[in-house]
Amino acid sequence: MGVDIQGKLRIALGAVKDHASIGKAMIYSHHEGKDFSSIEVAVVRATGHDSGPIDDKHMHEILFLVSNSPGSIHFLAERISRRLGKTRDNLVALKTLSLIHRLLRGGNRCFEQQLRNAHASGHLQMSTRCFLRNISDPSVSFIHKYAAYLEERIGWVINQAGKLEPVMSQGDLDSRCYDEKSIDMVFRKLPKCQVFIDRVLDCSPFNISTLDNLAQAAMSNTLKESFQVYKTYSEGVAALVNMFFDLTRAARDLACQILRRASQQSQELHNLFENCKRIIENKNLDYPVVQIITMDHIMALEQFSTYIATSRSSSVLSKNGSTPPILDCITKSEGDEKDAGNFSWSPTLFSCTLETKISKVWVVFED
Repeated sequence: MGVDIQGKLRIALGAVKDHASIGKAMIYSHHEGKDFSSIEVAVVRATGHDSGPIDDKHMHEILFLVSNSPGSIHFLAERISRRLGKTRDNLVALKTLSLIHRLLRGGNRCFEQQLRNAHASGHLQMSTRCFLRNISDPSVSFIHKYAAYLEERIGWVINQAGKLEPVMSQGDLDSRCYDEKSIDMVFRKLPKCQVFIDRVLDCSPFNISTLDNLAQAAMSNTLKESFQVYKTYSEGVAALVNMFFDLTRAARDLACQILRRASQQSQELHNLFENCKRIIENKNLDYPVVQIITMDHIMALEQFSTYIATSRSSSVLSKNGSTPPILDCITKSEGDEKDAGNFSWSPTLFSCTLETKISKVWVVFED
C-alpha cells in the first residue's frame, strides 16, 4: 500500500512541476521576443510525469507547430535537451528520449535533416549524466543504453523507400583499397550496420519489467528499426562473401575482420530476438530469421586468403577449375552443420554465393 501512495504522490508532485514549467515557458518565450511558447508547452505535456506513453496528439501538435514556425527547430532541440538535462525522474527522461526517437521516425525528410543538423551543432543533446549515480538500477541502465542507441540512430536516415540507411560521408572509408563502387559501398555500409546492431544489442531488455509500458514502446520501435538494418546487413555480408575471392589482400583482411564480428553478432542477435519474443508484448513485430554465421566459415576464408597471398607467381588456381581443399568446410551439408552447435543453421547466406569460380589471382605450384 505504501508503494501505491508513493507513486500517487510522485505523480501529483510531477503534475505540479509540469504546470510550473508550462507557466515559465510562456513567460520566458515572450520575454525573448519569439512566441515559441506553444512548442515548449507541447514538449512538457508530451514528456509529463505520468507513466503513460507519449500521446499521439502531442506528437502531432509538435510537428504542426514546428512546420508552421520557421527557425523553430533549434528552439525545439534546445528545449528537449533542457528537459532531459534537468530532470531527475526516470519516466520523464525515458519519455524525452522516446520523443526524440518518434520525431526522427515521424517527421518528413527535411525535418529529419534539420534535427540532425541541430544535433551536430550541439543544440540537440542526449546527455544522461544526471543518472550516473543510479547506474545499477535496471531502468536507469536502460535509459543510458537507449540514449546511446539514439546517438547512433540520428546518423541514419529514412530513404524514399521507407528504409533506414546510414548517412555517408567522404571520411568513412579509405578508398585506396577498393576500386569498384559496389565494393566501396559494401565496405562503407557493413561497419555502420555493425555499430548500429551493437547499440541494439546493448538495449537487451533482460531486466525490464513486462509492466513498464514506456520501455516496451521504446524497445518496440528499436526492434522495428533493427529488423530493417539486419536485412541490409545480411545482404551486405552475402555480397562481401561473393566478392571475397576477387579482393586485394588488404581488402580481404578487412573483410575477415567484418565477418568475424558478423559471426558473433549473428548469435547475439538471435538470442536478443528470442528473448524479446517472450518479454515484449507487441505482437505486431515481424521478427526476421537470423542466419547464424559460424566461425568455421570465417576461418576457411582466412586460410584461403593466406593461401593466395603465400603463392609465389602466376598459374591457375587449381586444376580443372576446382576449388582448393581448404574451402571444403564452407560447403558442408546442412546436416553436418546442425550437429556442430545448438543453433539451427541455414546455408542460405553462403550456399547461394560461395560457388566455384575462376579467380583473377594466378598461382604457381611447386613441382
